Amino acid sequence: MRQFFTSESVTEGHPDKICDQISDAILDEMLRQDPMSRVACETTCTTGLVMVLGEITTAGYVDIQSIVRETVREIGYDRAKYGFDCDTCAVLNSIHEQSADIALGVDKSLEAKNGDTDPFDIGAGDQGLMFGYACNETPELMPYPISTAHKLAIQLTAVRKNGTLPYLRPDGKTQVTVEYEDGKPIRIDTIVVSSQHDPDVALEQIRRDVIEHVITPIVDPAMIDPNTIIHVNPTGRFVIGGPHGDSGLTGRKIIVDTYGGYSRHGGGAFSGKDPTKVDRSASYMARYIAKNIVAAGLADKCEVQLAYAIGVAHPVSVLVDTFGTAKIAEEKISAYVSEHVDLRPAAIIQKFDLRRPIYKQVAAYGHMGREELGLPWENRDLADEMKKALL
Repeated sequence: MRQFFTSESVTEGHPDKICDQISDAILDEMLRQDPMSRVACETTCTTGLVMVLGEITTAGYVDIQSIVRETVREIGYDRAKYGFDCDTCAVLNSIHEQSADIALGVDKSLEAKNGDTDPFDIGAGDQGLMFGYACNETPELMPYPISTAHKLAIQLTAVRKNGTLPYLRPDGKTQVTVEYEDGKPIRIDTIVVSSQHDPDVALEQIRRDVIEHVITPIVDPAMIDPNTIIHVNPTGRFVIGGPHGDSGLTGRKIIVDTYGGYSRHGGGAFSGKDPTKVDRSASYMARYIAKNIVAAGLADKCEVQLAYAIGVAHPVSVLVDTFGTAKIAEEKISAYVSEHVDLRPAAIIQKFDLRRPIYKQVAAYGHMGREELGLPWENRDLADEMKKALL
């Protein structure tokens, strides 16, 4: 059976990703000063304006305005002619303390209130459901479409910043459509690359340069054939971009952040949230479990769902789904996970050492599969144990 699947990525200059990076830059600085900070930080931006809002409780002091301006500068919006300028945009701060009602459930879980003295029994910071996924389509065990789209977006930014294509501007998108045969990727059907650019460069030059310097170095030539379609700036012009072209908001690119739509998503965003929020920490744990199951050779693909109730430490449900690709009974895999992996928020925080400033680096180009960053939820340290116990 032949099928086509498409995933997209965006560059760090996309307005939504600007907001994700600002929110996580603020979170990182809070955790750097006070690892116990409770942070739920949202950012929105539009022409000439960045607004930071949310609930934060911390013993540290963070200069919000400086972090906003420096983050925008690093992304590349440092000139007024780009329609957004780190030095002249207005920065509004509307942050207040975390709700005492929420803190009550996180500080002391339902289990602790019922007499449990385990220090790991802090409550989940919210109710919700989280998914993690892995498959053997790429070396990093990510779906092929989103993996390729991210690599193209990273390359698009690299050639802008290193001066190879100096006429490019920070906003951009990539999209990859992959043809599958019997569940295996066999070719790339369509590649779309759109990049903001200077007004005086011709579309023909952009297309030629993007193919040569962005697509060719990244895409496996064995996956391209004469029928592969390549669109570069298909509207013909992309001068107005970033917050000047479209407003941005934290958490609006959750599919880009995860698996490109290839796996289900619980709906919770990551950026700007400290690790007591299971939207973030439990999603990382679900990825870790799924990745180790695939790395152990127990299945070709795996999706893990976790669900929590606010103020309760233990998850209310755990589901392992291998889509019929498991080499042993799924019940045995699920039983192993339940017995050997501690899924309480405090245990996840400790295992991955999540109370440290590691989040801004994943606020663009995906939170999953970024093995080059040494992220703890990408480790495969459980795979050998699982293989020995179950195979």
